[in-house]
Amino acid sequence: MSHFFIVSLVTLFFLCFLEKRFANETTWEERYHLVSISSLLPSSSCSFTKGPKRKASLDVVPKHGPCSQLNNNGKASILPTHSDILSLDKERVNYIHSKLSSDNLPAIYGNLIGTGNYFVVVGLGTPKRNLSLVFDTGSDLTWTQCQPCARPCYTQQDEIFDPSKSTSYCNISCTSSDCTQLISSTGMDPPTCYPLTKACKYGMVYGDGSFSEGYFSRERLTVTPTDAIDGFFLGCGENNQGLFGMSAGILGLGRHPISFVQQTAKKYNKIFSYCLPSTSSVVGHLTFGATDNYKVANNTVKYTPLSTISRSNSFYGLDIVGISIAKTKLSISSSIFSSGGAIIDSGTVITRLPPSTYASLRNAFRKEMAKYPAASGFSILDTCYDLRGRNNVVVPKISFVFGGGVTVELGAHGVLFTVSSRQVCLAFAANRDDSDITIFGNVQQRTLEVVYDVGGGKIGFGPNGCK
Repeated sequence: MSHFFIVSLVTLFFLCFLEKRFANETTWEERYHLVSISSLLPSSSCSFTKGPKRKASLDVVPKHGPCSQLNNNGKASILPTHSDILSLDKERVNYIHSKLSSDNLPAIYGNLIGTGNYFVVVGLGTPKRNLSLVFDTGSDLTWTQCQPCARPCYTQQDEIFDPSKSTSYCNISCTSSDCTQLISSTGMDPPTCYPLTKACKYGMVYGDGSFSEGYFSRERLTVTPTDAIDGFFLGCGENNQGLFGMSAGILGLGRHPISFVQQTAKKYNKIFSYCLPSTSSVVGHLTFGATDNYKVANNTVKYTPLSTISRSNSFYGLDIVGISIAKTKLSISSSIFSSGGAIIDSGTVITRLPPSTYASLRNAFRKEMAKYPAASGFSILDTCYDLRGRNNVVVPKISFVFGGGVTVELGAHGVLFTVSSRQVCLAFAANRDDSDITIFGNVQQRTLEVVYDVGGGKIGFGPNGCK
């Protein structure tokens, strides 16, 4: 055997060894997140990301945390516990399921439970007054509390808006065709009138008993110093009570013609995007219009077609095909999602899956996490771990496969819900029945760039959206 042949053979074996080793390392990185325990816990101080400047963009601030201004200035506010948040989340999900599965709902009007987790600051009126509004992709009507309150309004951080001090405010007549928009957006049929002024009256009752009612009106809405919308339809609430925290109301980003997205169609082309931050001590963004930021990032933003939810004109539907964990596809039928359908919702915290699908995901997750000590379940979460005394944790990556063959890998913070270092839980829960609609919640959306191209009929997902 020649020396040259031996050298070639040894070289070939060495290259194969390196290739195999590299492949194994790549496979590990593709299958798992290495997560520091400290990154799962919110800091006591706020961290603003220093990403590229976006033109029509607002800071997305977690409602409860060091970045929020809703708990400052000496105004009393009791922060909700993790148990409170998940309990309210359960009520929201129950109401969504009731709304979408029954033709005989209770005789109340309104779309959703008012338990938004994130808010943005917009300007209202001329001169403008800054207001902190919870933004919600499942709500249509934008509303805020207004002076004078016919009955006691709930406590909010910002000064309550006074329409009498704005030169651009006007009420809508109850005989106007604009008033009839309230029928499908709030459930009021027919719209009601104030008897003395003949002004159009709106009413929103949410699934948790929270409500807002008042004048349906038009006003100047300022998004940024260079972007304002004149004659914007909104609710000016004179009677408001409920679990809205210290926010001044709701910014509705649903699909109905009365929503912000549809009212600003000519300006922003029915396109908006957001990134929900990893913890309550980090700020994200809500951006309107097709900015250069994700045009440039189109190679990393993957788009899937929006599906139609026949039972609602508010929600954004998704076509979920499958789920994988640690690069292994779960043994579930793709038809399991088509029977109940699926939506993406910024206001639901924990993703809800068909029970059979959740059981398959949970069992696979438990197998991957077997080396970590189990902790007791928490509220609706039944798979938790005690990670005290550890610096890092290895977490299996979870990916969703959507229509069009699009695979979206969740960020590390989209897999876990952290109560404390002694109770870190799988951030998914089961629906009551396989026929219930699947809800892709906001924990799973954390750190992703989520792009809604409503006019184009598609929704996109990209990594590292908050940077």
